[in-house]
Amino acid sequence: MSRTLLQTINLKKSYSHINGTITLFDKLNIKINEGDLVALVGPSGSGKSSLLHILALLDEPSKGKIYISQKDSKGLSDLQKDELRMKNISIIFQDSNLLTDFTVIENVMMPLLIRGENKKKIIEKAKKILKEVKILDRSNHFPNELSGGEQQRTAIARALIAETKIILADEPTGNLDFETSKEIFSLFLKLKKLKKTIIFATHNRELANRADYKLSISGGVIKRVNAQK
Repeated sequence: MSRTLLQTINLKKSYSHINGTITLFDKLNIKINEGDLVALVGPSGSGKSSLLHILALLDEPSKGKIYISQKDSKGLSDLQKDELRMKNISIIFQDSNLLTDFTVIENVMMPLLIRGENKKKIIEKAKKILKEVKILDRSNHFPNELSGGEQQRTAIARALIAETKIILADEPTGNLDFETSKEIFSLFLKLKKLKKTIIFATHNRELANRADYKLSISGGVIKRVNAQK
């Protein structure tokens, strides 16, 4: 039986605007299980990125609770949130969010360097993962020397080396051409086979329909929708 890795209870996010209070979503109750591949869909400005940031504990909800691997994140200090996130969640940003002054392999090594693991072993792990995502030959290049697809592969490799159970991806193929997008998505399918839980925001209808299911967000309401295989 798959265990629940991510759960929200009555989650709400709203903010004040010159025209009044705007609610992105309210009373959101979801359970995401181990090995789920979930597409987060909806129009621009609907709150997809905000929800991912909240699930990643990078932003606070207005109300409600978030459980990560059965642990309640409410009331945790920033340091405790950092530790919970580091052990459980990897994040892939749309712009890859790579460190510009570091090479590809150094970017990939960073999560384990921060944990204080053995550097020699980290290098071995990084090379293995870079080979898996087909970018080993670019190991010593800097981010500005990479194509968009290569940058995203590097970001995915960085997420993989952390070996977290949950991967949150914000428009990971948004800036990529169709063929490169399919290659990136194929990596997600491999991660699913490893029982990784992946939630990815996307405007790509075809990729969304290849997920296990979709969470559709619009007008402050989020609904679970079966993907059209």
